[in-house]
Amino acid sequence: MKPAAFEYCRPATLSDALAALDHEDAKILAGGQSLVPMMNFRLVQPARLVDINGLVELTGIAEEGGTIRIGALTRHAEAARDATLRRCLPVVGEAMAEVAHVAIRNRGTIGGSLCHADPSAEWPLLAMLLDAAIELAGPDGARTVPAGDFLLAPLVTTIEEGEIVVAVRIPTPAPGTGMAFVEIAQRAGDFAVAAAGATVRLDGERIAEVRLALGGVSDAPVRLHAIEAALAGAHPREIEAAVSDAADGLEPNDDMHASADYRRRLAPVLARRALERAAERASNLAPTR
Repeated sequence: MKPAAFEYCRPATLSDALAALDHEDAKILAGGQSLVPMMNFRLVQPARLVDINGLVELTGIAEEGGTIRIGALTRHAEAARDATLRRCLPVVGEAMAEVAHVAIRNRGTIGGSLCHADPSAEWPLLAMLLDAAIELAGPDGARTVPAGDFLLAPLVTTIEEGEIVVAVRIPTPAPGTGMAFVEIAQRAGDFAVAAAGATVRLDGERIAEVRLALGGVSDAPVRLHAIEAALAGAHPREIEAAVSDAADGLEPNDDMHASADYRRRLAPVLARRALERAAERASNLAPTR
């Protein structure tokens, strides 16, 4: 099938894009890896398509005052090879290797992935894990929303009518932080059945700081704050016991990829793998005494 007829706009500036979105039925086109198939199947039929690929304001990756700012038009492949992200946030490159296939990685964007809000996708999980903040621009001005408040459910975010995701801002991790991302899929390139991301910073042989997030096990990625608190000050060998109840309170969905029960069984397994891998990497980053 082909999409229904639509008006096509390609604004040159952010202000022009916001003006073009002032329409009763407009959609944003960035990478188009989710939107275009949905249009071809006529699951969505926007009257106006606003192509934002010409907006240089939405590009670029830079360190700014203790944070790393990633433009919303950054492609998955670009994020994977960026020198700043490889140095400060190597977990991004590890996660991007799990994103679909090369063609998708070359065109799909960070902003598009976050707006699509697939609970099994890599960027929503990374945003939750890394305490990211989402920068938005709209007809009423700019605002910033924490990832935990932005991501609500599949295809559901707190983005308001007429707004555009401009960038993602991530706090720069402390030196010596180990990171890991793991996921399970039926085949390479398929949607993840479930995934986990972790960061660990050690103080000697003890865990000084830890973050853990799971994807694909709820309507949105989840941070496991109780496990994080339990592991603060613990030895890495205590990780397996700490994550044994990682599935408690989770309500995964049944779908064509996996049952809810299977996803619950995966939760502690992936949590352990991610945490142990992050802890091992943190130990390798620790200064020699």
